[in-house]
Amino acid sequence: MRASRFFISTLKEAPADADVISQKLMLRAGMIKKLAAGIYNYMPMGLRVIKKVERVVREEMERAGAIELLTPFVQPAELWMESGRWDKMGPEMLRIKDRHERDFILQPTSEEVLADIFRQDIRSYRQLPINFYQIQTKFRDERRPRFGVMRGREFTMKDAYSFDRDAEGARKSYDAMYDAYVRVFNRLGLTFRPVEADTGNIGGERSHEFQVIADTGEDALVYCPTSDYAANMEKAECVALNVTRAEPTQPMVKTPTPGKTKCEDVATLLNIPLADTVKSIVLATEKRDEKGNVVATTIWLLLIRGDHELNEVKANKINGLKAGFRFASEAEIESSFGCKPGYLGPVGLSGVIVVADRSVANMSDFVTGANTADHHFTGVNWGRDLPEPAVVADIRNAVEGDPSPDGKGVLAIQRGIEVGHVFSGLPYPAKMAITFLGENGKPQTPLMGSYGIGITRVVAAAIEQNHDARGIIWPVAMAPFSVVVAPIGYGKSETVRAAADSIYNQLLSRGIDVLIDDRDERPGVMLADLELIGIPHRVVIGERSLKEGNVEYQKRRDAEPSVVKVAEVVDQLAVQLRSLES
Repeated sequence: MRASRFFISTLKEAPADADVISQKLMLRAGMIKKLAAGIYNYMPMGLRVIKKVERVVREEMERAGAIELLTPFVQPAELWMESGRWDKMGPEMLRIKDRHERDFILQPTSEEVLADIFRQDIRSYRQLPINFYQIQTKFRDERRPRFGVMRGREFTMKDAYSFDRDAEGARKSYDAMYDAYVRVFNRLGLTFRPVEADTGNIGGERSHEFQVIADTGEDALVYCPTSDYAANMEKAECVALNVTRAEPTQPMVKTPTPGKTKCEDVATLLNIPLADTVKSIVLATEKRDEKGNVVATTIWLLLIRGDHELNEVKANKINGLKAGFRFASEAEIESSFGCKPGYLGPVGLSGVIVVADRSVANMSDFVTGANTADHHFTGVNWGRDLPEPAVVADIRNAVEGDPSPDGKGVLAIQRGIEVGHVFSGLPYPAKMAITFLGENGKPQTPLMGSYGIGITRVVAAAIEQNHDARGIIWPVAMAPFSVVVAPIGYGKSETVRAAADSIYNQLLSRGIDVLIDDRDERPGVMLADLELIGIPHRVVIGERSLKEGNVEYQKRRDAEPSVVKVAEVVDQLAVQLRSLES
């Protein structure tokens, strides 16, 4: 490709509203242009990157046995009502009406549509297993779209859906997609980590996220450096920090703590470790009648150590809270505890369900609110001063240094950007009454898996992981061009022009994706543009070096160029690129 015939539109500075480095660099490099909040035009340079990612994904999906199709961007509401997600998805799912006032949605994902395709066309176990995939536009009406294409409203996703006759087949389909994802992200040159994950709104029994490691990532990844254990924060298991409960050594005393409503302040006042305090969190669940009116409210008290934080996803797994909960109002708290928030605790309660985190259940001589303003109890012990908790569960976030659940070390935490997610055991075939004829001649419900890769998010994540002060540093597999030929004075020097055209044509003849910058730009402007865009390999051609039979070759990550013979540079580039592909 000749730059004079392409579209290169770079900026010296990113717009003021750009949040993260990938957004800033994509805008500056002319890859995207903002159309509306969370909605972008993909310009020619950016589209080339997206197509490179799509090519790798397609190759690995087909290698794994998936079959490409394409579902409509606009989907009828009836399927989503049938699955139960019409209401569950919330306002992120954009609902629209056609001219006949019929309800439709802009697809955020396509489990329902693929389940419907199955029931229309799959009749027998002989047609299974099967896995369909697509690369399609998605829309999720984020409340606060930010971070450019990393948290946009409209985006491109590869989504795949497997159907199997039994659990063994479903495991094989899941493992095949998991392995395909590992190959995809390895080929794209990304540093990533697969982690156990919660199934969330998609549902299902088994789930992993694929996280690109980046300091700017939104997600916290919990892992053990000395074992294979890894999970996202929502899923990471927290074992009890005290294996057994010690015997009481202190009497329970109601202690004045005027104005100290936070565990940190109480610990400082009492000169005790924060880990000796217990934090109280009050939730409410509601029972409604057929008309939707609230007929009963249940109050729950969740207890975690003062130095820990509640994990709401884990709390949502507790029987009684699975159907949904909310944080209790101040009025509900005062009615149940006789006290305003800040001094709440489990001693002397009635009509409140107490849930203790695993570590709290094994604590002795701990400090908790006394349900009286400006007072806390010290020396509190289970069994002696209050009943054993009704429920003991893992309800907290992991922290650095926690024991690994596999017993092989301690946990560490790093940041990551989710670029892929795989699920198995989805509930939609059962909810939508989808069956096939089994080997025994009887109807069976298929087992369904769902597998997504955020194509446009992968692009942003790659930039977050690969950049410097000069701009983007693309991994070769997803770079808009693999090589750029940068002639100094292309329009002024016949010698430079002839050498540049020769190298360019040789690279083209070898099937190498090359750009020649034949624009009439000053050398400083041209080289700054090329570094900003981030093309991995660069050949600079100037009259002075040509007189000695040389050109300058530089990898984007290199601090300085190296001198290469003109006659050798094409072979050297071919070897470099071949080694990266193998």
